Amino acid sequence: MPADTVASAPYADEDAYVASLVSRMSVERKVAQLIQPQINSFTAADMARYRFGSYLNGGNGGPYGDEFAPASEWLRLADEMYDASVQPLANGEPVIPTMWGTDAVHGHTNVVGATIFPHNVALGAANDPDLVRRIGHATAIEVEATGIDWDFSPTVAVAQDGRWGRAYESYSEDPARVAPLGAALVEGLQGRPGDADFLGDGRVIATAKHFFGDGGTTDGVDQGEVTGDIEALIALHGRPYPAAIDAGVQTVMASFNSINGAKMHGNGPLLTGVLRGRMGFDGLVVGDWNGHGQVQGCTVTNCPQSLLAGLDIYMVPDDWRGLMETLVAQVNDGTIPMARLDEAVSRVLHIKYRAGLLGPNAERPSERGVGGRFDLIGSAEHRALAREAVAASQVILRNDGVLPLRSGANVLVAGSAADNVGQASGGWTLEWQGSTEYGDDRLPNTTSIWDGLRDAVTASGGRATLSADGSFTARPAVAVVVFGEKPYAEFAGDTRDLAFRDEEGLNLLRSFREQGIPTVAVFLSGRPMWMNREMNLANAFVASWLPGSEGAGVADVLTGAVPATGRLSFGWPNDCNGGPIARTNRALFPLGYGLATGQTSAMPMLGEGCTALLEGTGTALFGSGRLADGVTVRAGDGSSFSLLRGTATDGSVTARGFDRNAQEDAREIAMRAGSQIAFVEPQGSGNAYRLTYEVLTRPTAPVTLVTGTEGGATSTLDVTQHFAHAEGKGFREMLITDACVGQLGNLFALRTASNLTFRIAGMERIEVAEGTTCAF
Repeated sequence: MPADTVASAPYADEDAYVASLVSRMSVERKVAQLIQPQINSFTAADMARYRFGSYLNGGNGGPYGDEFAPASEWLRLADEMYDASVQPLANGEPVIPTMWGTDAVHGHTNVVGATIFPHNVALGAANDPDLVRRIGHATAIEVEATGIDWDFSPTVAVAQDGRWGRAYESYSEDPARVAPLGAALVEGLQGRPGDADFLGDGRVIATAKHFFGDGGTTDGVDQGEVTGDIEALIALHGRPYPAAIDAGVQTVMASFNSINGAKMHGNGPLLTGVLRGRMGFDGLVVGDWNGHGQVQGCTVTNCPQSLLAGLDIYMVPDDWRGLMETLVAQVNDGTIPMARLDEAVSRVLHIKYRAGLLGPNAERPSERGVGGRFDLIGSAEHRALAREAVAASQVILRNDGVLPLRSGANVLVAGSAADNVGQASGGWTLEWQGSTEYGDDRLPNTTSIWDGLRDAVTASGGRATLSADGSFTARPAVAVVVFGEKPYAEFAGDTRDLAFRDEEGLNLLRSFREQGIPTVAVFLSGRPMWMNREMNLANAFVASWLPGSEGAGVADVLTGAVPATGRLSFGWPNDCNGGPIARTNRALFPLGYGLATGQTSAMPMLGEGCTALLEGTGTALFGSGRLADGVTVRAGDGSSFSLLRGTATDGSVTARGFDRNAQEDAREIAMRAGSQIAFVEPQGSGNAYRLTYEVLTRPTAPVTLVTGTEGGATSTLDVTQHFAHAEGKGFREMLITDACVGQLGNLFALRTASNLTFRIAGMERIEVAEGTTCAF
């Protein structure tokens, strides 16, 4: 650090040192310590100008705009931002090094090549605090190797409803299981308080989240409402926090949800009264992605209520400049007392001091600990640990004796998920929502479930064949069918029930049953789901959860090489309706259930009635930031936008996430003159399209809507004036019926002859009365 910064401050006493720094800081520099933008929205020059106390990479953020950048680029950006934050200040104020936070929720999985550990739902089934502690340490090593200081983990939610899209981030429905596992991950990330390596080399700052009640919202709605007697809620959802605090957790993240009508980001009685007063937390409280903007009376750029309630850092990814300006003004006019500002800043500085980021021995990210040790990212040791965790988390729910697989057998491995590490890893893998379309370049040095089974079966003298569609030439002795949920994260994974509608696995199991071939169903999911139909067809059924990068761990259990010790940390539903399973009689298999290796179970026929399946899947094509299964989006040059994000190969169309009501729940689409973007359904249903959209730039040449059949007959409609009229008027709805286009078909495309930028928040097919006119 520069010689004229903080080297002369006293270091004998942490409190005195922090107080000396705060006393010499201007209001602007103090407020900057409470601002946390994302790397996509500011530069190193901004860091030097404003001196943010911390920053983050969002789930879709990467260094220099490349979310798939190599580890060396993550470290380069960390050094660049650190250097900018410690440039001497002209007025002699002390400089305070910044720190970088990331969501390394199942390994350092934003970075290509990192070890991908099983998600928490799987680790809850393993129920081994020592295993979780070792995973935390391995994750911390890989995080620090890229120069990042702070992990927004562990999630210690006590999920009560599997319909919640974040259920896989929860260890269990039982707080008695969540508490020790969350504390173990804290110790793995940070080290144990009092140990020589606490927050030292190979360790990073941990975060217990989300305080509190995130797993208890009504109907499992992400960011929703939690109601009930406050003491009962604290006993259930607050129970993991004292354990994390005792383990030395340095930060806690506030939750998006409300408690009895009050948003947590502005809930002083809970953030200050309970978390600090009753539970004794002395670290800092960080907000979640623009969560302060959801507090009543607040906007993203104006919310003193959060700071006054006990929030210490605002996570304000993009609108940091406006928030800084209002906070400075509110301190100067007395809306925010100086004492409260100093308290929050002091908490930030205390954490930096304890983590070795602040003081005379502070170093650049590349020079501290294991910074730059890229050989540790995805190392053989860490992958072996992940494989161990995968095996420990497999839960055998049904078995008529087909497991373990017999040595020397001819095994057919079926299902599109069998050789897809992206699907096995789930959300929060390279990208926020994850993907099934990653190749070896994105997921190097990984082992799919097929890879693991092939090696294990071959080693035993048997034969293994991969057949996604279940076809074969040589009749197998047994078929392993791998299927399950596609990746998702947060609200995009919310469901209205627990019916599993992707029938690939069901059809494969049915086909093998008809041919008299025994089957093992391996179900990949972020939650227990209604599987009665599949269980009736399978000879064995394994809850494999979201195992991550080491599919050999699944093979270890299926072949009996490793004992099956996984036990359910959530009750498994006997119906498809959704809702809490804990403390009800709705469980087909209760908390703690699971079969040992070779143990057989009774196989009675299960009821297959599910009203939700009769209601269909709905007609949404795009909503809550997610494309519906089977919907494809392409630019005119043929480039695919599998997540409705990215840039066409020829640069003609760019789609990026936009926060309308929640993180990336909408998309902003920029089109160059002469370009096209097309939405294609598997098959058209409904006699109208409804699009929720906002136009940002007025078209100066024709904009044409195209509907019909891809590769077949189409109809066109000039919508130039409609788009021109909508410019600058916020979100509105467009209704397209056959009254203004000749046919709807399964294609919805826009062509523009001028540059055009617009946003979409929702797109669906609906039924309207015959003769309904179009509306814009």
